[in-house]
This record gives sequence, structure tokens and C-alpha cells, in this order.
Amino acid sequence: MKALACIFMLGVLLAAPVAAQEIGTPEEATRPVVRFKALDIVIDSGETALAAYQFELTDPSGRAKIVGVEGGESPAFKQPPYYDPAALNHGRIIVAAFSAGKELPVGRTRVARLHMRIAGADEPEYKIELQAAAGADGKRIAAPIAIVQGDRK
Repeated sequence: MKALACIFMLGVLLAAPVAAQEIGTPEEATRPVVRFKALDIVIDSGETALAAYQFELTDPSGRAKIVGVEGGESPAFKQPPYYDPAALNHGRIIVAAFSAGKELPVGRTRVARLHMRIAGADEPEYKIELQAAAGADGKRIAAPIAIVQGDRK
């Protein structure tokens, strides 16, 4: 009788992990969805060649975390821009770059790509502010800045 009870208990213990694996744990059911998205940062300098910029991007919701920073599409801003790595953990980043080269972009150009880790299914409402933009002569220029969102591979 004891042997039969031991065999029964052994069967229950062996089946338990399989049942938990099929059903899932409560922790897995409440874990937020995590996904990655790229944000392209675009500045339109109009007819002026863009030589320098600085912007601040924040996520007031706190759901997005910056996990990477790439340079832009123009040869002048191909290298990753300057930023404070410690700021990446706080949903806020200040990004800046300048170029003394001759191949400065004119008009609308992607100056940076930020890679985001987003918790949850809802889109964060990012806030972006262009703090400075300058032409080749070092003079400040007015230029709109925009975020272009998309899933990137």
C-alpha cells in the first residue's frame, strides 16, 4: 500500500511541472509586453546647411527606456551623437552633434536614431525639444524637429 502511495505521489510530482508549463504562472500572465522600436529624429534646416544640433527627448509615462543611439543619414552626422549614458536609465536624454565637414545636410535630414525598449502595448507620448541648431557659420537657425516612429529590424 505504501509503495502504491509513493508511486502515486511520484506521478503527481512529475506531472506538476508539465501542468505549470502548459498553463503558465500568474507572474507570466501579468508580465507587461516588452517590445523594441526605433525613433528617427529628423531636423529640417530649410535652405541652411545644418552643422550642429542639440535636442532633449523625454518619456513622461516612464514606459520607454533608451537602449541605443545611432547616428544620422548624412555623412556629417553618420557617427553616433554625443549623449550622457547615465541618462539612458531615466527616460530622458540630451543628444548633441556638430560637424566641421563640407558635406553638411540641407533641408530635412535624419540626424539620429534612438532605439527604445517599451513596456506595455500602448505607445509612449514622447516629448522632444530642439534646444539648439546652427549653420556652418555658427549662427543659430530656426529648424523644426520631429520624431518618425517605426519598427526597425
